[in-house]
Amino acid sequence: MNGKKLVLVVACALVDPDGRVLIAQRPQGKTLAGLWEFPGGKVEPGEQPEAALIRELKEELGIDVTEACLAPVTFASHAYEDFHLLMPVYACRRWNGEVERREHSNIRWVRPVKLREFPMPPADEPLIAHLIDLL
Repeated sequence: MNGKKLVLVVACALVDPDGRVLIAQRPQGKTLAGLWEFPGGKVEPGEQPEAALIRELKEELGIDVTEACLAPVTFASHAYEDFHLLMPVYACRRWNGEVERREHSNIRWVRPVKLREFPMPPADEPLIAHLIDLL
């Protein structure tokens, strides 16, 4: 065992009616600033992943999602220098409200085949192939 802390985060591939996926750019001042990611965030102690994702989507994008609309897709497991990241990833095609940028420096709807054109954190990159296959 290497003693790295395990960090559980959750992410969502929001899919619009045209089959595009929402990606968000990490703001300046945060780790991995400027890179593009799928919206989501840390799961708090005692919190279920789905509940964490619903909370994060409300905080980051101002949308309301129900657990029934979250479909598990895949997960990422990545060893960063200081910690090990475990990230369940869900797809969501239905939500209430308009998507708005609240915490990121930018957001963009992108066709899955174009996702590789955007620099992403190492944990997010392997998810692209799953999303291309799914969508």
